[in-house]
Amino acid sequence: MSEKRVARVTDIIAASPVGFDDAIKVGFERATRTLRGITGMKVLEQRIAVDDSQIAEYRVRLEVIFVLEN
Repeated sequence: MSEKRVARVTDIIAASPVGFDDAIKVGFERATRTLRGITGMKVLEQRIAVDDSQIAEYRVRLEVIFVLEN
């Protein structure tokens, strides 16, 4: 039987002028600097910011799942 664990979920928003994949990487890299025990992430939403009829920024809302420490 596996060890008992309790996890927490938090949402973050990340952005990139390059694309959605890059925005996800930016969000993941930032989350790993602050949160320990990340076990997964889920992309909840993707949006595009438009400025002067051009795509200005790709945005993602990420659900970050991490295990709480004892």
